Amino acid sequence: MKKCLVSLCVLLGSTAANAAADDLDTVMHALAQREQGTASFVEQHFIALLKRPVESSGTLFYQAPDTLEKRTLKPHPESLLLRGDVLTVQRGRRTRVLDLKAYPGIAPFVLGLRATLAGDRSSLERVFQVKFAGTAASWSLDLVPADPAMMKTVAEVRIDGVRDVLTQVEIRTADGDRSVMTLTADSKAP
Repeated sequence: MKKCLVSLCVLLGSTAANAAADDLDTVMHALAQREQGTASFVEQHFIALLKRPVESSGTLFYQAPDTLEKRTLKPHPESLLLRGDVLTVQRGRRTRVLDLKAYPGIAPFVLGLRATLAGDRSSLERVFQVKFAGTAASWSLDLVPADPAMMKTVAEVRIDGVRDVLTQVEIRTADGDRSVMTLTADSKAP
C-alpha cells in the first residue's frame, strides 16, 4: 500500500511538472506572437533608507524583438530607450548613450523583461533559474540569476502575467531594496 502511494505521488508530481512545462511553453509562444505592446505603468521603489516608496508613472512600449522604451511622465519626465544593447537615457535636455555590457547591474532586469516579452525561453534559461507557477491564463515567473556575480546586484526578478500580457514586474536587489512595476495594457494595442 505504501509503495503504491509513493508511486502515485511520484506520478502526480511528474504530471504536474509536465503540465507546468506545457503551460510555460504556451505562455512563451503567446508572448512571442506579439510584435508590439503598450502599457501604462506605476512603479514603486522601496528603499531601506526611505520611509515611503518613491513612485513614478508613465508608459512602457515594446517592439519585437529587442526594443523597449520606458517614458516616465511623473514625477519628472524621463525616457529610457533600449535597442539591442544600447540604452539611451534622456532627462530634460541631457541625453546619455550607454552600452549595457558596461553595466552588468542593469543586465538581469533588462534581459529578464525583454526575453519574457519576446517569449524567448532559451534566453531566460541561459541566464536565470526559471520557476513557473500558475497556468497559461494567469502565471508568474520567478527568475533567479544563475551567475553568482549577477546575484551581487539582482537577487530575483518576478514577472506576473495574464495570457500574453505582463501585469507586474518586481525586482529584488541583493541589498534588500525592491521595485514593483504594475502594468496596465493599452486596450488598443495589438
